[in-house]
Amino acid sequence: MKRKKTATVLAVVLIVASAGIYFYYGFLYKEARNIESEIPDFNVTATKLLSDYSTNPVKADSIYLNKTIELTGIVTKETDSVIIIENNVFCLFTQKINNKLIHNKVSVKGKCIGYDELFQEVKIDQCTINKQNK
Repeated sequence: MKRKKTATVLAVVLIVASAGIYFYYGFLYKEARNIESEIPDFNVTATKLLSDYSTNPVKADSIYLNKTIELTGIVTKETDSVIIIENNVFCLFTQKINNKLIHNKVSVKGKCIGYDELFQEVKIDQCTINKQNK
C-alpha cells in the first residue's frame, strides 16, 4: 500500500514538473514575430513620433512600445542596414538596403523598441521599406 502511494505521488510530481517545464520554455522561447507581415498598429510621421517621445517618454512607450508602426519621413542618414529619418528616428533593417534612400521621403514599417534619451532617438527594429517617394 505504501509503495502504491509513493508511486502515485511520484507520478503526480513528475507530471506537474513536466507541465511546468513545458509552459516555462513555451513562454521564454516564443516564435519570433514577423513584423513585415503584420498590419501596423499606428501610421505616424517621424516628427510626430519623435515629438510624442520628447514630450512624455513614459506615455509614448505606453502607446508605441513593441507595437508595429508605419512611419513616414525624409531619410537624413543611411548605412548598409540602418537609415535615420528626420535626424532622430533610427531604423534598423533585417537585410542590407540596396536602394539609395538619402534625402528621399520613405514609408517604413517596423517594431518600436523605445526612446534613447542619451541620443534623443526613437529606435525602430525589424524594418522594411513600404514606399519610397522621390
